[in-house]
Amino acid sequence: MNSRGFAIFALFMVQVLYGLNYTFAKTVMNENFVKPFALTVLRVGGATILFWLFSIWLPKEKVEQKDYFKFFIAAVFGVAINMLFFLKGVELTTPIHASAIVTITPVIILILSSIILKEKITTLKISGVALAFFGALSLTLFGDSEREGDNIILGNTFILLNTFFYSVYIILIKQLTAKYHPFTFIKWLFLFGFFMVLPFGYNELQEVQWQTFTPYISFSVLFVVIGATFGTYLLNPIALNKLKASTVGVFIYLQPVIAGLFALIMGADTIDTLKIIAMVLIFSGVYLVTLKPKKIN
Repeated sequence: MNSRGFAIFALFMVQVLYGLNYTFAKTVMNENFVKPFALTVLRVGGATILFWLFSIWLPKEKVEQKDYFKFFIAAVFGVAINMLFFLKGVELTTPIHASAIVTITPVIILILSSIILKEKITTLKISGVALAFFGALSLTLFGDSEREGDNIILGNTFILLNTFFYSVYIILIKQLTAKYHPFTFIKWLFLFGFFMVLPFGYNELQEVQWQTFTPYISFSVLFVVIGATFGTYLLNPIALNKLKASTVGVFIYLQPVIAGLFALIMGADTIDTLKIIAMVLIFSGVYLVTLKPKKIN
């Protein structure tokens, strides 16, 4: 397989891993085996150990003293706040809601880029932003769930906040990812992030009854840590280094499709007219935002 082919495979696998993660994580949390903040600690802590172990076999790279603070700030947005909001949101909403809302990330990045980096926004992109936000807002305000413990408005709001903080993180790390090898960047990012999430999840971690875990729950927790965290952060840089941003943007549409199909098969979610309409609005908006403007000859 050539390098571009492998990059496309890596990008596809990232969407599969993320897509399956909604149902696995929600099952673990909703059946009261591990609470959201404890699962965040396990997720970040487990991935941190794996990244540092793997780094033993990779070339050593010296980090400049001034950049440690930048790693710290990146970890605040890209690991701590982002992941705490994400898993708390997944606990309270449905896999289809959460995965559809996450696809508006390119839209938020566009808005933040225009504000922070002063990048120009075209009329077409403004239309895309409006469509995507209207779709996300519809899901948040009018979405419903058959599970008694769900709180769709609060859960979807947390997922929206997660996408916002993740988008801030993407803009913050531009210089760091250009300067350092992806593995150097990720291992420091997760190390700082682990110590940030630990105070939030420590008490919940103490409550975990490990002996009650079924094989399915054990697999689900391992999947969240190894597949949806270590695996995705390992494969993403491969895809981003070899493929255009527009190609990466298109693949994000796969995530809610995979998440939705898997959730329906596992009985973790249902589909209705509102979800379909809202997803069409979000997908259309993200598509318009990721379109490149035509050059005038």
